[in-house]
Amino acid sequence: MADPKETAALRIAAPARLHLGFVDLNGGLGRLYGSIGLAINRPETRLTIRRAKSTSARGPESNRAIRVIEKLRQTIGIEGDFDITIEEAIPAHAGLGSGTQLSLAVAAGALRLAGTARPFDLLGTLTGRGQRSSIGIAAFDHGGFIVDGGRGAIDAPPPVLIHTAMPEDWRILLILDPAETGVHGDRETKAFAGLPPMAEATSARLAHLVLMQAAPALTEADIAGFGSAITEIQSLVGAHFSPAQGGSAWSNPKVGEVAGMLASMGAVGIGQSSWGPTGFAFVSSEKEAATLYHSVLGAANSRGLELMIVAGRNTGAQIQILKTAETGQ
Repeated sequence: MADPKETAALRIAAPARLHLGFVDLNGGLGRLYGSIGLAINRPETRLTIRRAKSTSARGPESNRAIRVIEKLRQTIGIEGDFDITIEEAIPAHAGLGSGTQLSLAVAAGALRLAGTARPFDLLGTLTGRGQRSSIGIAAFDHGGFIVDGGRGAIDAPPPVLIHTAMPEDWRILLILDPAETGVHGDRETKAFAGLPPMAEATSARLAHLVLMQAAPALTEADIAGFGSAITEIQSLVGAHFSPAQGGSAWSNPKVGEVAGMLASMGAVGIGQSSWGPTGFAFVSSEKEAATLYHSVLGAANSRGLELMIVAGRNTGAQIQILKTAETGQ
């Protein structure tokens, strides 16, 4: 094993993602879930990882980072120790994919420093990510708009079926509640198990909306067609998940109220990312995003909410080799 002083550190920046909905929660054709989502340019998880004499981590979500190293030891016997500094983390349990991005960033860095490499879909398996969706893994790998094919008989993250770039001019308004978290962990597992069966006709409609409206409209930069499809997808999926969300399509009604205001002002593609509480709305330009941002900022703040203007991110995680002070490289 190389001396830690002779090994460069890595700085990794991983993008947040939005989960826009599921395609098939019926599973009658043998596959389950099927996810729609995209990478966004902020927030992001940024960390530095280097070889060390003992494993340690500091910063937000540091305990999760340590667990990733332990899991790599258990699954593939990775050797050595690592020092991890998490400079910024995507807000946890907000519907932005924080756990997957941190896990993949730590695993990718540790494996590279250890002199090995794995495809990102395998990294997901090694770190226990991608059990229902490959959106986070694909966002880490290459960014963009993503549709996966759902879980089948193979015990692996779902295959990516559609990967296309987000239009550069489009913007997304995020509605965030820093005081609340969405369903996660064991609660999420129980919530999925407690959902009623989805009607086959609903699953068929969702598949049609994705394949014949959302994806082609995105390719043609038709934000009205894309937004209409995403809003209907969110309505159908939200209705299915409402028993686990207090009877509402929104896990946080305050977020839903502000999202409704944005819709009334012309925003499209309205919905909630994953279990929330983060909501989203699409607009065609930075100028339009700024106008709507200032129009609803007071209403959002009065409800304890925050707004953020983001863009789609068409690149995956950035991995940079840092020169170490010890070697002067």
